[in-house]
Amino acid sequence: MRIKTKLNLGVGLLFCLIIILSLVSSYYVFLIKKDTQNILKANYITLEYSRNMLTALDKITPDSVGEVAVFQKNLEAQVANITEKGEFEKTMRLKQGFAFLKQNLQDEKLKEQIRTDIYDIMQLNMNAIKEKGAIAQQSAEKANFWIAVVGTLCFLIAFNLLVNLPNNIANPIKELTASIQQIANKNYTERVHFMNHNEFGDLANSFNTMAEKLQEYHNSNLYKLSFEKKRLETLINNMHDPIIGLDNEENILFINDEAIKIMGLKQEEVVGKSAKNLALTNDLMQSLLIEKSENEKAQIMKIFADAKESYFEKEIVKITIKPTGEDQAITIGNVIILRNITFFKELDFAKTNFIATVSHELKTPIASIKMSLQLLENKRTGIINEEQKHLVDSIKEDSDRLLKITGELLELSQVETGNIQLNIERSNPYEMAQYATEAVKVQAEQKQIELVVEADENLPSIKADSEKTVWVLINFLTNAIRYSSEKSTITIQLTSEKHQVVFSVIDKGKGIDVRYKSKVFDKYFQIPGSHKTGTGLGLAISKEFIEAQNGTIGVKSDLGLGCTFYFKLGSV
Repeated sequence: MRIKTKLNLGVGLLFCLIIILSLVSSYYVFLIKKDTQNILKANYITLEYSRNMLTALDKITPDSVGEVAVFQKNLEAQVANITEKGEFEKTMRLKQGFAFLKQNLQDEKLKEQIRTDIYDIMQLNMNAIKEKGAIAQQSAEKANFWIAVVGTLCFLIAFNLLVNLPNNIANPIKELTASIQQIANKNYTERVHFMNHNEFGDLANSFNTMAEKLQEYHNSNLYKLSFEKKRLETLINNMHDPIIGLDNEENILFINDEAIKIMGLKQEEVVGKSAKNLALTNDLMQSLLIEKSENEKAQIMKIFADAKESYFEKEIVKITIKPTGEDQAITIGNVIILRNITFFKELDFAKTNFIATVSHELKTPIASIKMSLQLLENKRTGIINEEQKHLVDSIKEDSDRLLKITGELLELSQVETGNIQLNIERSNPYEMAQYATEAVKVQAEQKQIELVVEADENLPSIKADSEKTVWVLINFLTNAIRYSSEKSTITIQLTSEKHQVVFSVIDKGKGIDVRYKSKVFDKYFQIPGSHKTGTGLGLAISKEFIEAQNGTIGVKSDLGLGCTFYFKLGSV
């Protein structure tokens, strides 16, 4: 018998018994409920009416009209609730007796007769309650018996499934797993022998067929390799990014159609050839073979192909494998991938041009505002009161901030378009530090911050654009003043290091969390929780200015211990 059939029979029978158990339980619960409701409606209510009539009868006097009405009300309710045999005659006699009593309320003998009739009705219903209670007890005993019988059958079937079913399934799977391990160890002569004509028997037949085919394919690896090679070539050719594969000797193993298109060559002129030899006559291949350093940014390449300029981001991926039985991976070649970023580059150009245009247009009205403020401050145009002076100072402060922002945006547009105009000349580091400290002196005095210059003696001159380098130093000092507490000290340190001069600005502010140290030189980044007083461009522009002069820039900081921003420029 098949496993599925066994499962269907076992689970189906268990399901049917559970349904029968539910139906039996529901049936007997319904019977018990019916008997209980019958007792409540037919007998218990009659007893309640009888007690009310006895109470009212004891209180009836010639003047008690209310007690007569109560008795009359309960008597009418009892007439409407006659359910037992003989109860009708007793109730009618009670009704007749009450009718005579209403004519003579002082007749004690008649009252005694009525009381007797009420007791008879109560006794009749009490006997009925006992009989119906016995019936309900029998129903409950039957319910317990049949529920126990059906529940026992369900338990026996479930226990049988629990004991036998796991072994029937697990043992063949265990045997099949052992055979699969043999196949994995290239023992293709392994076979599975299940005698049962069930699913496992079908699985054994399929497994044995697979083992036979694997044994055949083991002797025809050339076909398999050829098939896999074609599939890999199809996959690579369908990719939209140019891809070139090289082996360890830098021979070209494969190249997709997109790469052929931008190189302007044919497939047969590239595949199987040495990339180094091809680079002698192809400038693009020469550029592709240059690997970037570990800290260098991803290289952006501008390539003219198909009568248009396109931008690509080059990535060289080393391909490593771990030979069977060995622990160390070995490199078997490289894959050069050129990701097409033309669309994003065009968006970036549009953004840069927009920023440059808007910033340039803003400088004229801001300059006009500053000129108007100067006229307002001139006493020859009229004397202004203290409130007006406060407003003028506020406008002046905001216009200075706007002018600084537009200046940073214009500098950024130069950086992003690659149009940084550098005037590299012999510069004196002492004079540059002095000029920067004088530029921020007023800001420091407002917070009572002391600026201290510590410089090594006999520092050499440096090769730098003096104006842009001082701009970076001023930006460092401005940030240090902004984030330092009042009456603190900021140190400008100049030192010599390996044919370079190091400019450092050291403050004692709250420092930078280690999570953000690698991001402070990114465009528009501002440390979460800091005062958003600028554009987040100052440090990004500073980085571009210093790196354009072949210098390096960085930051050292521990949270709560202040910051040290520094840059290094080569000496003459």
